[in-house]
Order: sequence, then C-alpha cells, then structure tokens
Amino acid sequence: MAPRPNIDVERLLAHYRTMCRIRAFEEAAEAAHKAGQVTGAVHLSIGQEAVASGVCVHLAREDLITTTHRGHGHTIAKGASPAAMMAELFGRATGTCHGKGGSLHIADFSVGMLGANGVVAAGLTIAVGAAHALKLKGEPRVVVCFFGDGATNRGPFLESLNWAKLFELPVLFVCEDNGFAAMTRTRAVSAGPGPEARAESLGIQARAVDGNDVAAVDESAAELLARVRAGAGPQFLLARTYRLKGHTASDAALYRAAAELEAKKADDPIKRCGEILGLNGVAEARLAALAEEARGEIAAAVEAALAAPWPGTELAWADVQDVGAGRWR
Repeated sequence: MAPRPNIDVERLLAHYRTMCRIRAFEEAAEAAHKAGQVTGAVHLSIGQEAVASGVCVHLAREDLITTTHRGHGHTIAKGASPAAMMAELFGRATGTCHGKGGSLHIADFSVGMLGANGVVAAGLTIAVGAAHALKLKGEPRVVVCFFGDGATNRGPFLESLNWAKLFELPVLFVCEDNGFAAMTRTRAVSAGPGPEARAESLGIQARAVDGNDVAAVDESAAELLARVRAGAGPQFLLARTYRLKGHTASDAALYRAAAELEAKKADDPIKRCGEILGLNGVAEARLAALAEEARGEIAAAVEAALAAPWPGTELAWADVQDVGAGRWR
C-alpha cells in the first residue's frame, strides 16, 4: 500500500476517531450483553464502521437519518451521545428514549436520528415519509436511509424507491451490503445483478463503493448528497462491507468458515484507515492514543449507565398515543 496523494490527514484522523468510538461502544455493548446487563437482542456493526462515518460526516445536525436494527454506528456518527445511548441499552431513565427503546429501537430526535427499527426494510418507508414532509414544507434538509442488503428483497424497498423517485424526494439510500440477510447469504436468495441495478431500473442514479474504505465512502457520499441537496431527487449508494460478528451478539456465526472470517479481518476498515494514515506520516502512538481515548469514553459511559436510575412508573404512558381520542397522554 502506497501513500495517497493529496490526502486530507486531519479529515481521515477524524474518521479514524469516529470509527474507534463506534467500535469501542459495540465491544462494550457486546460485553454487557454477555454479562446479562443488557437484555434483548443486540446487533453489532463491527466491521462496517466506515459506512457510518463516511456518510454522516456530510450531514448537519438538522438533517435526518433512519437506520436498521444494526444502528449504533449510524447513531454515534450522526452525533448522539454514547453515554445516553449506553444508558438506553441498559434500560435506564437517562437513555435517549428513557430506556424504552433499547438497542433495537434506539433513537435520538435531537440529532435528527429518527430511529432504529426491528422490522427489516421498515426504515425505508419512514425515511421516504420524512423526505416527502421536508419537500412539502420547503425545507432544505435531506434524509439518509441506511438499510442492509437483506432489505432489498422485501416489498418496502421497491415501494420506497418508487415513491421517492416519483416525487423526486431529497433522500440518499445507503445499502450496507455485508453479504448476509441474518444468517443467509443474500446472493443465494437474490435474483438479478444487485441492489444498484434495481435502483437504476427506477431511474435512480446509483453508485457502488468499497464500504471498508472510509475515504472512498466519504468521496462518494459527498457527490451523491450534493446532488440530493441540489434538487436532483433520490440517489443510491451501495457500500460493500462485511460484518465481523454474527447476526446478533448471541450468534456464533458458525454458518461461515473460519478462514473466511480471518481473511475479512485483514480488511477491517479501522485497520485500513490506520495503515493509510501511517503511510502518510501519522505516528502509531497517535493512533493508539485515539483508540484508547475512545475506549476510555465508552468505559465511562458504561459506569454512568450502571449508576443511572431505572425509569419511573410515571413514564409508562409517556410518548404513547391514545388513538381512540387522538390525544397524547
């Protein structure tokens, strides 16, 4: 690997820091899950951090995102507090949703993160609805919709892309193609050349990128989001990546060969980013310090979550709509 010409070292260092924070958060969440401190399903995006960082660096706080059940990385990259997120995973009152969402449905409206979703492909329709609302209101904000390759075989994928293109909505669709739909290889159940071809069949401009190369994701997202902001309608980014963990924190992923996993670990986006920075003059000690800083931040978040109070019973009806009368309790 040779040094890259005209590399923005400080920008790449910022990506490295973001990816280290995401990795540290998820490793801590996995450990807490194994210790019984975090209950329910926990889906890790370890190995996919470059997509979150490379896309969200282009978003303002006012811009919106939707994510999947594997959404910790997107949430951190969008600007949410890891401490509040960890408290949410621990079910505490200081969490982003007061402990009512947990890992699977984490959300933080204060930074434009509209929510993770346990229903595969459900975030697509939410993103398109939000984008249509922004267009009707004449607001300059954009929406980024993160989803996995497994979602491309579900009905909401086609419905959402069709609606977005029909009304030329300000949304960037980002498909994180990690090769698996839960525990099934996506290519084994998918016809045709791929998700980007499906998008193009509806007239949506699509681009594929190496999702483990944070600089490449950054560059592609910049161009596509510029088109969205300029009024060119929806755009589509296919980021090919790989999750280094199982479908959930409880999944040993024995359906893939150990040799495959070891080969993919060599392509770890944080490792790749660090190597490029090293070739461009950044000392290994500086990279180690950034990683240690991230681990320290997340360790403090875990301690704060353990010490935080449980939600009070008065929160039971908060945020729950009385549909019959159309009132909020």
